[in-house]
Amino acid sequence: MVKISVLQHAPEAHLPLRPGDPTPTSRNLDPLMHPFARARERTRALNAAKMDRMFAKPFVDALEGHMDAVEVLARQPNSLTTIASGSWDGGIILHNLSTRRKMITLQQAHKGKVSGLCFADGDRLLSCGVDRNVKLWSTKSGTSDQPLNVFPGKAAFNSIDHHRSEPLFATASNLVQIWDETKSAPVSNLTFPTSTETITGVRFNLSEHSVLASIGSDRTFTLYDIRTGKAERRVVMQFRSNSLAWSPIYPTTMLLASEDHNLYTFDIRHLSTPSHIYKAHVAAVMSCDWSPTGQEFVSGGWDRTVRIWKEGQGHSPEVYHTKRMQRVSSSIFSGDARFVLTGSDDGNVRIWKAKASEKLGIITARERAAIEYRDSLKDRWKMDSEVNKVTRTRHLPKSVYQASKLKRTMLEARRVKEERRRKHTRAGETKPKAERKKVVITEQT
Repeated sequence: MVKISVLQHAPEAHLPLRPGDPTPTSRNLDPLMHPFARARERTRALNAAKMDRMFAKPFVDALEGHMDAVEVLARQPNSLTTIASGSWDGGIILHNLSTRRKMITLQQAHKGKVSGLCFADGDRLLSCGVDRNVKLWSTKSGTSDQPLNVFPGKAAFNSIDHHRSEPLFATASNLVQIWDETKSAPVSNLTFPTSTETITGVRFNLSEHSVLASIGSDRTFTLYDIRTGKAERRVVMQFRSNSLAWSPIYPTTMLLASEDHNLYTFDIRHLSTPSHIYKAHVAAVMSCDWSPTGQEFVSGGWDRTVRIWKEGQGHSPEVYHTKRMQRVSSSIFSGDARFVLTGSDDGNVRIWKAKASEKLGIITARERAAIEYRDSLKDRWKMDSEVNKVTRTRHLPKSVYQASKLKRTMLEARRVKEERRRKHTRAGETKPKAERKKVVITEQT
């Protein structure tokens, strides 16, 4: 009788554990057996970066309906799909992002420009305009076109924001006023003793609900406490700010969109210098808003571009633009941080993907694993010159490209001039001033 030796293998080691899982493979992980592994991985990283740019199609849709420029956008706090937009034609439209249809249209909600929108608790919307009125609307379907309440003011309103937990809201005009929803007159007026400016924006802190911030036309940024009823601190800057936003995860961090083409983040405990400067726009930055995750924020500018920044990274943001989009006056993130909405002078509200190459729709487990693998490759090889070049390169409109080129030339000329002045004149006896130290002129308490 002949004996036969048979190699036996457990089937469990060679079959997928669950239906749909990839078939397990056994590999020899000895690096001496794979001398070209690093070169292969670099090629995969370069291909992953190229594929990311090839599939970068950020524009999703344009929501029409306004006859004039879209001035302001507001996101409903407890909804992922409801967005309100206000226009220079005085109209307000409630959009549903999932269906991309209009839920409610309020024609001539205000006489003149709608300058501020915010959601109150529940299905209610507050709006203000240059007609000196604040109006409270119901956003339930099937309701009338008449406001639930009207709060008359003495000056044109520029901005509005609602308290997080109490039936209070703040308005910005020639001063900051605190209103109660149950009363027709403001309950308190907040102003700095030496202030004569027009307040252009106002926002409640998301964590410390009684703290309020405002920006003014005389280049000021002011902090108030509604419990004491007075201004606590004020900062005078080199240029005026056009928009402000509180960070959703860092209660002391404030983002300002400035007229000098930059964005600044401030820690309100140290207002003498900004914590970060974000440079890429080539014209005034008109709007800014944080992602709900607090890791990114979006800005829209007079240069007709939308830029998405990573928190703490002051250069090389994601850039979105179209041929028809005009100056961007408002920009916000959606509630799930996957989309960005912008309102511009051409009367459209545009929907963009927050991540340009993200696939919309159902993603299988294998697709998800491949996406995560490509992302890890790009992150691992981001210091490689070719991978970095593909990842960083963005094609800009010719006008924006030429403006950025001219701006770089002017900044370099200014730097050389200051260096020569320090070297050859008595001005050189003083140390050069850091860029962050130049932003704030004075801090007042």
